[in-house]
Amino acid sequence: MADSTLWWLLAGAAVAVELLTGTFYLLMLAIGLAAGALAAHAGTGQAIQLVVAALVGGGAVAAWHLKRGRRPAGALANADPVGNLDVGEEVHVEHWGPDHTATVRYRGTNWTVVPLGGTSQGPGTYRVREVAGSRLVVEKT
Repeated sequence: MADSTLWWLLAGAAVAVELLTGTFYLLMLAIGLAAGALAAHAGTGQAIQLVVAALVGGGAVAAWHLKRGRRPAGALANADPVGNLDVGEEVHVEHWGPDHTATVRYRGTNWTVVPLGGTSQGPGTYRVREVAGSRLVVEKT
């Protein structure tokens, strides 16, 4: 079996395991294995193939790790207006209970709303900032 065939089989196995486990880092290692296969196609020796695979795969893992580390914390998924269409919508609160919660009619059903920061600011129109389970976290508009 040719060296390049072995590299391609290893790269395919890494992609298959990644699909089963869901870890993106295995894809980065598969890129390194593919680079080793390309080095084998170029006719380099096994030592050079290993070095190329290690450098490219390790470099890809390191680059991905640094990219993820520099990413701003950002909003949580339940407070992200792109992923949650309720964020940014308005609800009208008639009155707040003594426990600083209220019940509002929203999207055809009753929802419990809690104020952002924990203290209600009286009746009125509120904007949904986050969906926490079955509660809407709101702020005064």
